[in-house]
Amino acid sequence: MKKKNLVMLLGMVTVLGLAAGCNSQTQESAEDEQTVGETEENQEQEEAAQEELEEKGQLMMATTTSTADTGLLDYLAPIFQEDTGYELLWDAVGTGEALKMGENGDVDIVLVHAKASEEEFVNNGYGVERFPVMYNDFIVVGPTEPVAASEDIQTVFQQILDEQLSFVSRGDDSGTDKKEKEIWTNLGLDPAQNPNYLESGQGMGATLTMAGEMQAYCLTDRGTYLKMKNDADVPLELEIVCQGDQNLLNQYGVIAVNPEKYPEVNNEGANAFIEWICSDEIQKLIGEYGVEEYGEALFVPNAGTEA
Repeated sequence: MKKKNLVMLLGMVTVLGLAAGCNSQTQESAEDEQTVGETEENQEQEEAAQEELEEKGQLMMATTTSTADTGLLDYLAPIFQEDTGYELLWDAVGTGEALKMGENGDVDIVLVHAKASEEEFVNNGYGVERFPVMYNDFIVVGPTEPVAASEDIQTVFQQILDEQLSFVSRGDDSGTDKKEKEIWTNLGLDPAQNPNYLESGQGMGATLTMAGEMQAYCLTDRGTYLKMKNDADVPLELEIVCQGDQNLLNQYGVIAVNPEKYPEVNNEGANAFIEWICSDEIQKLIGEYGVEEYGEALFVPNAGTEA
């Protein structure tokens, strides 16, 4: 009898064990199915987000030659597309022409460096709002003789005019050209009195190349000069003869073209770019650009200031 009861007890234990095993397997199977389901759901969400990014399309910008010649936009554009889904395209021209493209509704956004002209662009209803982004400075470059290095732009420009030294101007209504003409005017000097004062009618890189070939003096932004001094196929044999003058600040601003005037512009993309380039993360990248290669930053970020 005892033996029979023992057998029955062992049988019950076995059945309970099998049942528990089945329940455990069922629970594990359910958990596995839940995990697979969550993984598939996350994957679908990621794919949907990626598709949404890929469908954002293109953002067309008019900008200055210096942002292109320095390589800054080539550096930033892939990051912008990865972060937002917009493909950034640009036409690098002088600031005057870039603003004209904005006035015509040919682009979605402008990134330029002539504050007075930018404010006029906004006040006339072509742009929504101007946001400062970054700055570098203008410098005068040329042969180290006869002009000696100085921090006084008036001394340098006066000597160039008095001695009728060769000087190559952009002459293209760019931000750099506007700044140069402004300096001559503010100093009460007329460069037209110098027969060796020439206008290239070209961008900053081409103008520097021309000045280098002629061993002439030239006003340039520091970023383009550093890039060409180090990376040009033919090394630029011009040195800095004037820097540090308070009149040589070179501030850049970004403005979305007004969608009320041109409803077809990509205003959503323009706003995304402004928010992106003014963010702390991208401002940090701008401040680091060029340091490793040239020993100094090509631009100083200053979004959020009153510049």
